[in-house]
Amino acid sequence: MADPKIVLETMLKHDHFSRWLGIVVDEHREGYCRLHYVVRDNMLNGFGTVHGGILFSASDSAFAFACNSHGRISVALDAHISFIAAARAGEVLSVEASEIHVGNRTGFYNITTTNSDGAIIATFKGTAYRTNMPV
Repeated sequence: MADPKIVLETMLKHDHFSRWLGIVVDEHREGYCRLHYVVRDNMLNGFGTVHGGILFSASDSAFAFACNSHGRISVALDAHISFIAAARAGEVLSVEASEIHVGNRTGFYNITTTNSDGAIIATFKGTAYRTNMPV
């Protein structure tokens, strides 16, 4: 079994997009990841709220860090997001990915984005395909 810390370091080293998002990983272990980021002006849509693609991308990063934490390269088979509330520039958003079930070939994850008041901004569900290749 691979060390989740080494897996995360390996992934972050090559994940330029997550770095661009300004993601900070707060907690990471097998099947779990909690991270946060600050909404910047260049992350806003035409209505002055965080673009849905940013919410999806940050959720997808947390999903990737959680599902690869077992040390096997895992890729998304399916992902779905629901946008619950708006967020604006300057807000700190937290994203928590939790493993629901992990099998030999698939894993299922719930990912929730909240603001600093604990209000839910988005919910994301992801299914991962687990390869036999090590991270």
